[in-house]
Amino acid sequence: MGDLSRQRGFTLIEACIVIAVTALVTGAAVPGLQAVLEGRRLSGAATLLATDIQYVRTEALARNRPLRLSFHADGDSACYVIHTGTAAQCTCATEGAALCSEGAEQIKTVHLPASERVGLQANVASVLFDPLHCTSTPAGTLREIGTQGREVRHVINIMGRVRSCSPQGAMPGFKAC
Repeated sequence: MGDLSRQRGFTLIEACIVIAVTALVTGAAVPGLQAVLEGRRLSGAATLLATDIQYVRTEALARNRPLRLSFHADGDSACYVIHTGTAAQCTCATEGAALCSEGAEQIKTVHLPASERVGLQANVASVLFDPLHCTSTPAGTLREIGTQGREVRHVINIMGRVRSCSPQGAMPGFKAC
């Protein structure tokens, strides 16, 4: 009968130990999880940009009309616009569609807000895809950079083809460059 009178359950000390161990494990896992999330954001943004470069090239041929891919950075955020007209005719709005003037037509706008923690740098302001000669002018290098310094580079050659790579192979799924 002595067994029935024993208390069952956790003591306060045991509960505190479980909470402390859980907090330590969670605290150790958070930085690793943040690195994984940043890698996914960067990989997603890089894949989207590479796809959009192929899209603008194909769309220029399909429409039989020169199309442009223009890049804009404003403080912490960046964007790019696929459009007709000259490089200066379309700029990014804060959110939503681009602002185009003088008959230029926006086809697609992609925003990279600061909250996504992916930056965009380009050595050219705009690339023109010419359907008549199947070329792009000028050739350019685009860099998408995460907050931990990892990056994906997109090199657009004169034929309008894109090659994507990551310096020292820092990003899984991209060749080293």
